[in-house]
Amino acid sequence: MSATPSSPAPRPGAPGRTAAEIRRDIDMQQAELASSVGELRVKVNELTDWRGQLEAHREQIIRGAAIAGFVVGGLVAFRALRRRR
Repeated sequence: MSATPSSPAPRPGAPGRTAAEIRRDIDMQQAELASSVGELRVKVNELTDWRGQLEAHREQIIRGAAIAGFVVGGLVAFRALRRRR
């Protein structure tokens, strides 16, 4: 065992920090925030790119359109048959 315990480094927001430590923490937070905002912009651009979404999900879109066409066609035919009676 050591005779003198080491003092832990002051945590962010703790009293007793120097101006240089505070400035360093602010600069680190700003850099982290800038990085997060940049990543968020990239993600938003990916998700809102409708052409890219169409290309990525082409098969599902074609299937959905075909099913919708059959449903609408069936309803129109059903109504036409019902009116004849």
